[in-house]
Order: sequence, then structure tokens, then C-alpha cells
Amino acid sequence: MTNNGKGLLWALVSTALFSIEAVLAKVLVADYHVLQILFVRQCVVFLSVAPSVVSSFPNNFKTDNPGLHALRLLGAFVALSAGFWAISVLPLTTATTLSFAKVFFVVLLAVWILGEPISLHRYTAVVLGFVGVIVVIRPGTDGLRDLNVLIPLLSAMGAAVAQVCVRRLSQTESTATLLSYQAVFIGLLSGVTMWWLWTTPTGIDLVLLIGIGVLATVGQWIAIKALRLAEASVISNVQYVQLMFVALLGFLVFSEVPDTYTVVGALIIVCSSLYLFHREARRK
Repeated sequence: MTNNGKGLLWALVSTALFSIEAVLAKVLVADYHVLQILFVRQCVVFLSVAPSVVSSFPNNFKTDNPGLHALRLLGAFVALSAGFWAISVLPLTTATTLSFAKVFFVVLLAVWILGEPISLHRYTAVVLGFVGVIVVIRPGTDGLRDLNVLIPLLSAMGAAVAQVCVRRLSQTESTATLLSYQAVFIGLLSGVTMWWLWTTPTGIDLVLLIGIGVLATVGQWIAIKALRLAEASVISNVQYVQLMFVALLGFLVFSEVPDTYTVVGALIIVCSSLYLFHREARRK
């Protein structure tokens, strides 16, 4: 098997793990606050990178861009917390579909923060992508009355802010610095509220909470392995398989069936994202 084939398989495994993580979070949010779930998740993630964080201390926390780091961490915190919140109040497929709006937010923010030009092709893809978002939200029907549909868009915006900040920071900051700030401060941001929000988990719930962190950690490491083996153009498109994973898991675990608006909107968003990616790849 070629390296691209191996990387593709690892990417599919990573996507499946992230989908299972979403299912566990949806199960747990009925009894635990989303910030508690995020806090436990980040504790597990931190433990996995603690050796490298400690070995590089204190150089890994030295930076000339504290403001940009703060903006990146705020974006990541909003993305993760709003992402858990979204799957607690929306069907898995709907929340996942709307989270793909991150692709288009990144394009718009890159123009503002990075000064990247926006071509006709980028503009067309962004417009089509948000048409897909509107179809999922379905203004003029019951969808618009449910303000919960804005939560995954908030998560997508946070993720886009974090990604654009990382793109800028990666030009001057080391990988150790980027990982250390993420591992430490996201957990601290969610941990501040634990004095008021903490609910002591039962045995099985504790296992599920830790399981979310383990799935996130293993999923991230496998995703990195996939990127080392295969071309980015092969791996990037695998993320859309998550729609099929969450649709299947949503049906099996929660008896959720995506409606026509969600399916049509998802197709528009995926197609516009793929169009944008392939145009960018050809341009480069």
C-alpha cells in the first residue's frame, strides 16, 4: 500500500475517533456542564504532552506575541466549548454540518488578519458555502426560531480565529510554544469555573469523561501520523467523511434522522469547500 493509502486509512480512523468523542459528549451533557467536560478533556490532553512541556520549560512560554496567543486561545476555547454545547442541543449531523462553516470564516479572516487577497474563486466558494449554511438554518421555517443553530456557527468562528492566529504565529513561534500554550491555558480557562460548575461524576461517567480526553488525544496523534504519511490534498478531504460517521452514530445511538434541509445544506457546504480547496491547490 502506498503512503497516501496508509495516510488515508489513518485519517479515517482519526475521523471516526472524533465522531465517537462527539457521541460521548452528547451523552454526558445531560448531566454535566459542557465546561466540565472540556476541563476533563483538556486535563487528559495535557497529561499526554506534559513531558514535552516540562522539558522545554521555560523557553516554550517565551513569546513576542502575547496578544495573538491570547486571541488564539480565546478562539480555541470558544470553538471547543461551543462545539460541545452545539451537540447537546442539536442533532449530531446538524451541528457537524454547520461546524464546517469554519472553512469560509478562515477565508474571510485571512483577508482581515493576514492581508491575503480574496479572488473571485474564493469569493464564490464563500458565498456558496454560506448558502448551504442558510439552507440548514432554513430561515422562514422553524429552523430560524431555534437560535441553537447559531451555536455551531459560533464554534466555527472560534475555530477559524484560532487557525488564522496559528498561521500567523507559526511564522515566528516554535511548535513547542504553540503546543504548550494550547495544552495549559485552555484547561485553565475551563477550570476557573469548576468551583461553581463541578459535579462529581459516577464511576461509569468518569470513565466516559476520561474517554473523551483519550479519544481526543489519540485522534490528534493519529491525524498527525496521517499527515506525515500522505499528501495534505488527500487528508484534507477526509474530514467530510465525519458527516457520514455522525449521521450513522446519531441514528444508532439517538435515533436521529437528518432532515432534507440538513442533507441538502451539507451537500452544498461540502461541494463549495472542495471547490475552494482544489482551486487553492491548483493555484499553489
